Parts: sequence; structure tokens; C-alpha cells
Amino acid sequence: MNQETYRKLISGENSGAGAVILRLFLQIAAAGYAATVGLRNFLYSSGWLKTHRVDAIVFSIGNITVGGTGKTPLVVWLCNIINQKSKIKNQKSGCVILTRGYKANQKSKIKNQNYEDEVQILAESCPQAKVVVNPDRVAGATEAITGFGAKVLIMDDGFQHRRLHRDIDIVTIDATCPFGYGRMLPAGLLREPITSLKRADAVIITRCDQIHEAKLSKLEEKLQWVNPDMIIARSIHRPVCAKLADGKEISIEQLKGRSVFAFCGIGNPQSFLGTIKNIGAELVGSKIYDDHHHYTDADIAAICEQARVLKAGLVLTTQKDWTKIIFDFRFSIFDFLPPIPLAYLAIELKFISGEDKITQLIEDTLTGKMQKRNGA
Repeated sequence: MNQETYRKLISGENSGAGAVILRLFLQIAAAGYAATVGLRNFLYSSGWLKTHRVDAIVFSIGNITVGGTGKTPLVVWLCNIINQKSKIKNQKSGCVILTRGYKANQKSKIKNQNYEDEVQILAESCPQAKVVVNPDRVAGATEAITGFGAKVLIMDDGFQHRRLHRDIDIVTIDATCPFGYGRMLPAGLLREPITSLKRADAVIITRCDQIHEAKLSKLEEKLQWVNPDMIIARSIHRPVCAKLADGKEISIEQLKGRSVFAFCGIGNPQSFLGTIKNIGAELVGSKIYDDHHHYTDADIAAICEQARVLKAGLVLTTQKDWTKIIFDFRFSIFDFLPPIPLAYLAIELKFISGEDKITQLIEDTLTGKMQKRNGA
């Protein structure tokens, strides 16, 4: 079952008898998963399972659902903020990003080695920081401190990895699907219960431009009800430009009215397609692959052929997919892409409310004014 079919199943969009039976089995499996997650969280919160402290400030960026919620742009933003504050004080930030590395082939990798997906984006987008890839976050933290003299650690996708003590937990919530259809995996997309947000110090709602204000307000009310003490901020993923293989850029203004064929293999493909439409481009067709899809020659050839048949003037993808294609094909795909150019849509995190509170939280943490409270 591919990603799109699975989403239609758990969302209830597929309503046949077979789908109903499948959802029943998924709910049974979800009950077992929920019990396991609940027990694990209880053991950590009660101290039965040990949390390891390290000699560095630890920021955790995470979520409570699977799929793309916008963690990577937030990690980049946070890394840049920490670096800026260090420059102002004439200090070295000593900032290292910790990531587990999806399907990493080695136990540990460091910056300037071959990466895939988000890891490569982090390495390229945060040149002032080191990147340590290790599924064992405690070992990765130790490596960062002893190997690079890290003073600040940013743990990517760290909310569920409770072995490493963190000073601040920041959680991203996708406004278009905030609670994964309200059910735990595999019946829904929740990695842990919504009540786990009691552990969070801040929530950043992403893609706020893709839902109505009334729904945003209700979402904020629910989040505040779960944890009245946490900071809530709103953000969007703002398109910056489209970047071509030769380094040239196509401005957002130039994309308006341009016929585009889009493809991607990410956790929330509809948000990407929605962004293309929102900037005023004409989306003539699209091809969706599963998250972390490994592209083949046949995939690229099919994409180019569909784009040609639909008379697209541009083939557009995400930075994550672009990075994977560059790595897999070593630029060979560009031999047969013309006359239709291929580009990726560069985006950045932009706060529309609450940025001052998030920035103050970071400042207080860096100066030692914040102390992590025990969570649920």
C-alpha cells in the first residue's frame, strides 16, 4: 500500500466494506502501539528509565505525527538565530545539529560526507554548524561535544527520543493535519497522544496560510487547553524562489502564470502542491511518490514525458527531492531534461505571530534563565 492510498484509508476517504475492515484491524494494532508508548512515557516521567544529561544546552525540535510538519526549516531557522546571537556577543556558537539520519547506512556520519534528504539540506543550509548523524542521540551528543566542542545541540526530530535530556522542547504542528486524524499509528498518524504536548515548552503551527482563521483559532484553543503554559506561535513556509541546476533563480513573480509540472516524495505532498498554486503558478500536472522515495532513471524519464505531454514550461520539485536526485544521478538527469528546465522551490520559515516569544525563549535558555520542567 503506497502512502497516498494509506492516507485515504485512515482519513476515511475510502469508505468501501474492505476499507472498513482494514481500519478495524488498524485500530486494534493502534491500541497495542498506544499502550507501548504510554508505558514508555510513564517510565521516563517517573524516572524508571534514565535520562542522560550532557555538558551542553539542548534544544529539541520535534512533532507528534508522522509526515512532514516543517521541522527542517525550523531547525535551520533556530541554528541561524543561535549563530547570530553568538556573533553579537563575539562568541563561537559551538552549535551542532543532531539527527538520526533516515535509513542511514553507517552508525555515525559527520558533515561533508554523503547524506540524503533532510540531512543534506541541514548540512548545506547551516554551513556554520556541524551535523552529527547517529540514531543513538546520547552517543551523538557525546561525539558532538568531544569531537567538535559543542556548546549548543539542536536535536532534530527529538520529541520522542527521551534518553537525552533537553533544555527546551519545541514541537511543530502542521495546520493542515494537526493531529493525524485523531488516532495513533497505524490507524492514524499520531506518534504519541495529544496529551504528550504537556512536555512541550512551545508549539509552532506551520502552514498557517493553508487553512482558514476560524480553524486556526480552534486549533490554538485546543493546544492551550492541553498545555496552558506553552508558547504558541504561527508560521508559514514562504516560497523564496525556484532554483535551477546552473545556480540561476526564478523569482516568485516570474513563476506566476507559468505552467508547472510538479513531483515530490515527502510526508505531506498536498502542502507542496498547495504552495505552488498559492504563488499563482499554473499546475498542469503532478506525480506523488512515497516519502523518502529513491528515484530511478525510469521515474525521471516518466516525469519528463508527462511534463512534455502536458506542455509544462517548468518541472518543479522540493529541495528534499532535488537533493536526493542530485546525489543519486550525479547531474546525469540534466542531459535529457531540456527543453523543460528542472528546479526546486526554495522555502524559508516565516513567523506570522509569536516570533518574539520564541526568540525570548531561546535567549533565556542560552543565558541559563530557563530550567526544563518535568513533563508528562
